[in-house]
Amino acid sequence: HLSLRTSSRLNQQQMDLEVYESASKIRTSAAFGEIIILIVYLPILALVGVEGKMFKPMAQTVSFAILGAFILSLTYVPMMSALVLSKNTQHKRNLSDKMMAVFHRIYEPVINGALKQKALVIVASIILFALSILAFMNMGGEFLPTLEEGDFAIETRVLTGSSLSYTIEAAQKGAEVIMREFPDEVKEVVAKIGSSEIPTDPMPIEACDLMVILKDKDEWKKARGREDLVEKMSAALEDVPGVTFGFQQPIQMRFNELMTGVRQDVAIKIFGEDLDVLTGLSQQVGKIVGTVKGSRDLYVEEITGLPQIVIIINRDEVAKYGLSVEVINQAISTAFAGQSAGLVFEGERRYDLTVRLAIQNRQSIEDVRNLFITSPKGEQIPLKQLADVEFKVGPNQIQREAAKRRVIVGFNISGRDIASVVKEIQQKIEQQIKFPPGYYPTYGGQFENLEKAKARLSIAVPVALLLIFLLLFFTFHSIKQSILIFTSIPMSAIGGVLALMLRGMPFSISAGIGFIALFGVAVLNGIVLIAEFNRLRKDGMSDLHDIVLKATSVRLRPVLLTAAVASLGFLPMALATSAGAEVQKPLATVVIGGLLTSTLLTLFVLPVLYYLVMTPKKIKVNPKIATIVVLFFSCFSFNANAQTQIFTLQKALDLATKNYPTLQQASLRTEQQQALTKTATVLDPFNINSNLGQINSKVFDYNIGVAQGFKLSNKADRNLLNQNVVVAKSFEAVTKNELIKNVSNAYFNWLYNV
Repeated sequence: HLSLRTSSRLNQQQMDLEVYESASKIRTSAAFGEIIILIVYLPILALVGVEGKMFKPMAQTVSFAILGAFILSLTYVPMMSALVLSKNTQHKRNLSDKMMAVFHRIYEPVINGALKQKALVIVASIILFALSILAFMNMGGEFLPTLEEGDFAIETRVLTGSSLSYTIEAAQKGAEVIMREFPDEVKEVVAKIGSSEIPTDPMPIEACDLMVILKDKDEWKKARGREDLVEKMSAALEDVPGVTFGFQQPIQMRFNELMTGVRQDVAIKIFGEDLDVLTGLSQQVGKIVGTVKGSRDLYVEEITGLPQIVIIINRDEVAKYGLSVEVINQAISTAFAGQSAGLVFEGERRYDLTVRLAIQNRQSIEDVRNLFITSPKGEQIPLKQLADVEFKVGPNQIQREAAKRRVIVGFNISGRDIASVVKEIQQKIEQQIKFPPGYYPTYGGQFENLEKAKARLSIAVPVALLLIFLLLFFTFHSIKQSILIFTSIPMSAIGGVLALMLRGMPFSISAGIGFIALFGVAVLNGIVLIAEFNRLRKDGMSDLHDIVLKATSVRLRPVLLTAAVASLGFLPMALATSAGAEVQKPLATVVIGGLLTSTLLTLFVLPVLYYLVMTPKKIKVNPKIATIVVLFFSCFSFNANAQTQIFTLQKALDLATKNYPTLQQASLRTEQQQALTKTATVLDPFNINSNLGQINSKVFDYNIGVAQGFKLSNKADRNLLNQNVVVAKSFEAVTKNELIKNVSNAYFNWLYNV
């Protein structure tokens, strides 16, 4: 009875070990897929700037979560499964089994049809991929989707050189129009002019920011949405003469100003030396920008137009009266700017005593012309006799960047994506404007951020994909299979591009992050299928058609589950309408759309490709070897009744592996090494001995002794025995593979010759 219990327990342990080894093989493939996903998120972690700050937390969270799941799945989960899960193997048909039965009824006829129409499947997938590339190239792009902040910041500008009172009057008129025309949409309007004591955002006197605080959208009556409200407000503000209004959002406006020095979405910077030439070029560019659909709130930076009183001294007249230019400049500076003439003491404090003309004598240009200059002889000579005094238009401001003068043409985007608008403007500028030598334009703002982010991703993404390919190669030891798994990436891109088009979204950095996340899940599905194909081949199946059908049937559930979990996880982001949803929607849209097409195409195109790539080619072998193998087959080609039998490749392989002595020897050697692993810790026979007689004295002694010897093992001994098992299994596998290769080559050559 004890022997039977021990045998039963050993059999149960052996069964548990086999189950654990089988599960470990499957888990190894899944764990490798998780490592792939970790590598896929490397480009996101490599981002810098605004997009890095926005998406790195997501990538870090996913990476740490996958890493933790990876560790737990190899340690905690197997242990808890062995303790908690029931050993009862009976299974009742549940809801998931019924659902999968429905999927199998739909999938099996289609995969059979795909294997019959391989060329049609491949050509159709290539056409879809080509169409997706064409659509992607014409999709346009933007840096990040515009976030709705809930309020407006209207940039208000009056003519250059206007007074503070005029700017205040224009701001009040604009605020009155907005409050009068949109009482149900606007809560209040606050104007901001000039700079604070700490000028973090310096502004000229002729510029003003109207902060429009909006009510909830549920209370709006005159507008259906943000863009509609902007259009109606712009039309209402056209009644305010001499003022230009540009609609933005408070945070977006400050962000643009910090990034490029311009508050608009796109800034065309024109570099050169001469201010007049820069002014002419900026006006030409401004006219072109105004004709492009999608551009609004045009702003052309004014670098000239500030009226100035210019004094040109006549040196001949100055010399006639014995004066000098220095004396005249000092007199002008003292009269209008003031000059210290002494000190005034108040206790311990002292102040400069400044002398200048009274305020009523420095109001107009005539006051400057009638300023008297004292000659060395004491004569009072008016300034108009010594110099030409007149009004002239001078520089308003001189902006420099990279040690060069520049002027800016800024504009916002509405109704179109930034990339397509800027591309159209670039083409028109190249065709219509000829820049003098030394003058050239650059394109900044959100477009510049988009180009920089694309440049960073163009380096990070290929590096990550190369690392994935290397890991695939090291795992499968086959370039062909690694390339097959990589076909999941273009398959997933088809759905991502199609989903963006259906939702009317351009490409953005958010969508780019979605593509990166999508590639990892798509590659994981390819790994699951290819690993199952290889496992079936290793188990002895040779018919590729049967391998494909069985593997796809077994792995249909994991592939669908992977796609469903990821899609449902991103579904709330795709349908979100809360604050920040504009950034989440492109990412989730790409992932969901890409997983749909990736799952479908992986289940149909990848099996077809595997069948085509792994189909054995005709191989020339030595005729002598072929003759020997044919004779070997011929020995078994007649039955007892002398009736011929048809030998398949599988039957030939079974006969060869069963009767090949070298393979049998390798198998016995493996069993021997596995048995020797138990000798790491050995118990010697248990000895009991007794002695009776006069041993130490005249007294009659009774001695009983017990002896138990044992061998203690160390880590090095156990590692050596385990490595011997690995070497023996490897030799057995190599021997079996060589036998299969030789028999298969000879068999197909025999069929070809027959």
